[in-house]
Amino acid sequence: MGLLKKLFRRQAGVQELPSGSLTIDRNGNTITSTISSSYPAQLVREISKNVLKIFSEARDAQSPLAEINIHFASLRVTARELRGGAIIFLFPQVAMPHQMPNKSVVAPAAAANGQ
Repeated sequence: MGLLKKLFRRQAGVQELPSGSLTIDRNGNTITSTISSSYPAQLVREISKNVLKIFSEARDAQSPLAEINIHFASLRVTARELRGGAIIFLFPQVAMPHQMPNKSVVAPAAAANGQ
């Protein structure tokens, strides 16, 4: 038992997915961001780098893209090209969408009978 504790000392941490948007220039520098500062900056840079790479490769293939949409099981990424830079939107996907209660108005029986 003690051996297992030594091998598996670290516990897996649960991290929230990013939510918000960021604008980056053609060099990958963040201009504006609404993503929480608690989300690791390295991961935001990695997302930015890959988005710019996709747009760059599309331009090099003479098939420029205006927008890309990437859907993962738990995250949706939408990016729009902005003259070499990009604006990136990150949307966490919920496992089970929260349903809003039906707010339809039911007419009282007196109003339904014309009274």
